[in-house]
Amino acid sequence: MFAWPFLFTECYNPDWLTSRTITMSNAPKSRTTYILLALFLGSLGIHNFYSGHKKHGFIKLGLLVACGLGLVVNPIWSIVEMITVKQDSEGVSFN
Repeated sequence: MFAWPFLFTECYNPDWLTSRTITMSNAPKSRTTYILLALFLGSLGIHNFYSGHKKHGFIKLGLLVACGLGLVVNPIWSIVEMITVKQDSEGVSFN
């Protein structure tokens, strides 16, 4: 009758989560997804957040929201990044 708590503590291993965790940070990201995000949402900097370049993404959002200069600069900047960026922020090449 009192066996079930002991069975639970026997089977319970708090380290099973950490021992089986797979980090996706080094997994290559899709170049096609990056280009499509840059093409359609580039003025918002969404493609920068996707690739891990958060500083660039926040700068683009700031330019767009704060002074409106982003309406002119961000589309051009996004096209340049769409063509030139080949790796994410960790140096892993897009596939």
